Amino acid sequence: MAGITLVEAEAQLAEWLAASRAVAKGQAYSLGNRALTRADAKEIREQVSFWNRQVLRLTRGGIRVGGVIPVDG
Repeated sequence: MAGITLVEAEAQLAEWLAASRAVAKGQAYSLGNRALTRADAKEIREQVSFWNRQVLRLTRGGIRVGGVIPVDG
């Protein structure tokens, strides 16, 4: 995801959350050139989850890798 900023990720997350709210009310929602309906609820959930992970990753300043790094001493 090179080049995606926190601001862009937050904007995408906000758009997908708005789509989720609209579809939950039984409405359709347009995102760019796509119209989403109740049938797209799974895709909307996946996109919300994806963009939420991106926002969290960017907020933390990158991907954290666990483990121990040996130090010669």
